[in-house]
Amino acid sequence: MNNHFKLNHAAEYDEELLHVAIIMDGNGRWAQQRGKPRFWGHRQGAETAKKIIEAAPKYGISTLTLYAFSSDNWKRPRQEVSMLMQLLQSKLQTEVRTSIENGVRISFIGRRDRLDSRLVAQMEKAEADTSFGQNLHLRLAIDYSARDAMLKAAQLAANEEDLTREKFSEYLAQAMNCSEISPDVDLLIRTGGEQRLSDFLLWECAYAELYFTNVMWPDFNEEELARAVETFHSRERRFGAVPQARVSVV
Repeated sequence: MNNHFKLNHAAEYDEELLHVAIIMDGNGRWAQQRGKPRFWGHRQGAETAKKIIEAAPKYGISTLTLYAFSSDNWKRPRQEVSMLMQLLQSKLQTEVRTSIENGVRISFIGRRDRLDSRLVAQMEKAEADTSFGQNLHLRLAIDYSARDAMLKAAQLAANEEDLTREKFSEYLAQAMNCSEISPDVDLLIRTGGEQRLSDFLLWECAYAELYFTNVMWPDFNEEELARAVETFHSRERRFGAVPQARVSVV
């Protein structure tokens, strides 16, 4: 990638802090296309995630939410699920120190009651150890379902007389085991060629710009991230309003 392009565009985005969410799709297919087992693709995908996390602040990204393991992923073969959990544990052991050094705050969204207690302990320790990071808020969605979270939030809000969007967001954060309300997603990226949300951040993506790419996640790099952010900034976000230049005074 041309460094001039990268640095210039990163500088332009400093004033507008973004929440970017990524559905990291295509790991298994990427590996199979190369005659490798699916888990080999997940390992490569973890390396891609590391690079994107490091690059994100340069593009005005203050919050980055990665879809690491959906509630539906429990349906995958037991061996693949077990290896994914082991991979997560391994990465937490090796990357927390780097996150602290880089000012990255880690938090997790999703259910924790179905995860191994040792993994949950690691997750909680990572959240505590990185809690002072201010360069990037990295949120990892583990055993996450947006519909389940919204359903639980609705149950928590059942006795609320004057329920507002803001108050519901608080219940939603509680339902996802979050200590704070998530900012709305500005840009949702999905790799791997599919064009659907797959039960990811449905409430928070109400006005998100959607960016779909055929690039498989292991091949996604900083240049691809820059392209996605550039596309986001080229779009006109109206949030239901009429563009100011087109409003007629007649």
